[in-house]
Amino acid sequence: MEIEEVGNYEGLPLLSLNHVSLLCRSVWDSVRFYEQVLGFVLIKRPSSFNFNGAWLYNYGIGIHLIQNPSLNDFDTLVEPRPINPKDNHISFQCTDVGLVKQSLEDMGMKYVTALVEDEGNMVDQVFFHDPDGYMIELCNCENIPIIPLSSCSFKRGSFKKAAPTKCGFMENVMMESLSMDMMNFSF
Repeated sequence: MEIEEVGNYEGLPLLSLNHVSLLCRSVWDSVRFYEQVLGFVLIKRPSSFNFNGAWLYNYGIGIHLIQNPSLNDFDTLVEPRPINPKDNHISFQCTDVGLVKQSLEDMGMKYVTALVEDEGNMVDQVFFHDPDGYMIELCNCENIPIIPLSSCSFKRGSFKKAAPTKCGFMENVMMESLSMDMMNFSF
C-alpha cells in the first residue's frame, strides 16, 4: 500500500478563526467574566435567534455564549475539574504574564502555571477556568517561532525527512501569510 503525501490534498479555503462558541450555565455570569477578566466587548447578535445567548468580540476573535437549555442558574454546580494544562483550552497571547498572575490573584482566581522551553526559547503559560469550567490559557507563546512541518518535506506517517516535493497552493499561502505576520511583529 502506497502512502500519499499530505501536499497532494488541498485544504478548505479558510481565512481565520472567527469565533469560539460555549454553552453556559449563566450567560450573564459568563459575559461579566469575559468582559472583566479578558477584556472582551459585548456586541450585537442576530435578532432572529430564539435562544438566550450573547456575543463578545476583541483581539480579532469572537466568543459566542449560549445558554445551556439543560441547566439553569439554580442547578447545583458540579465539582470543577482540576486545572490541567493538557486539557482542552482556549489560548490567548498576552503582553505581561507577571501582570496576568497578579491580576488573577487580586481577583481571587485559582490558576496553574507552566513553563515551556524549546531550544533556549521560553514560554510562560497561565491556565484558569471561566465560570463554566472552560479552561483559558494566557501566554507569551510568540517566544517560540512558528516553523511549519511542511508537507513539502515530510511524508504522512513518517517523521523521517523525505526528498523535497512540489508544494501545494495552501502551503504557499500559509508560508506567505506566516512571512507577512513575522514582518508585522518586527515593527
